[in-house]
Amino acid sequence: MAQAKFAQIKQFILSRIETREWQENDRVPSENQLTDLFACSRMTARRALTELVDSGVLERTQGVGTFVAGLKSQSSLLAIRNIADEIKDRGHGYSVKPLELKLIDASVAEANALGLEVGSPVFYSVLVHCEQGLPLQVEERFVNPKLVPKYLEQDFTIQTPHEYLSAVAPLTEARHTVEAIMAHEQLQQRLAIEATEPCLQILRRTWSRQGVVSFARLVHPGSKFKLTSALVNK
Repeated sequence: MAQAKFAQIKQFILSRIETREWQENDRVPSENQLTDLFACSRMTARRALTELVDSGVLERTQGVGTFVAGLKSQSSLLAIRNIADEIKDRGHGYSVKPLELKLIDASVAEANALGLEVGSPVFYSVLVHCEQGLPLQVEERFVNPKLVPKYLEQDFTIQTPHEYLSAVAPLTEARHTVEAIMAHEQLQQRLAIEATEPCLQILRRTWSRQGVVSFARLVHPGSKFKLTSALVNK
């Protein structure tokens, strides 16, 4: 029952944001108000609010209250760009090789990343993005089917997963982890690299107002990719 109440509270808040009944910077009901409204424990109400804050839907100001978050302009270290556009902007040819597109059961890591129960069905895709016919990025992506139910129906030779997801579940937040790795044998084959070549791996989680949309693992051969950023003091 607690889980049902928790889901009801989140849907109650999200539906009012989607219909614009509650707009950016509007205050949402407090934990105590939600407890009374849904006849649930304060812990259940707090969990619903906390998860919506963590996903970027709400903002909490200590001692003041919880509010509908505004859509922020992208100003993080890593800008979210479509890899096809990046390659074309360099005047080079872009192509893609879809390798896998299927429904799988979420492991512990994938379930945690998407905010789902372990074993829940998730959509899974693997693509190799190429520049001038040579592999530049292996994209392994796990997608929340509750938020993007038609993901498996798409032709990703026509549009990238990034383009599709941006259209159907507009980005409100993204978080990245960047690290250098050595590729395992399958990844070496997909990137057409030697075992001794280091790679750059970017782990990316993206949110829409409804929650976590996808978790992606993007791997690039170190000899063909560099990561840049710009910091502007305003």
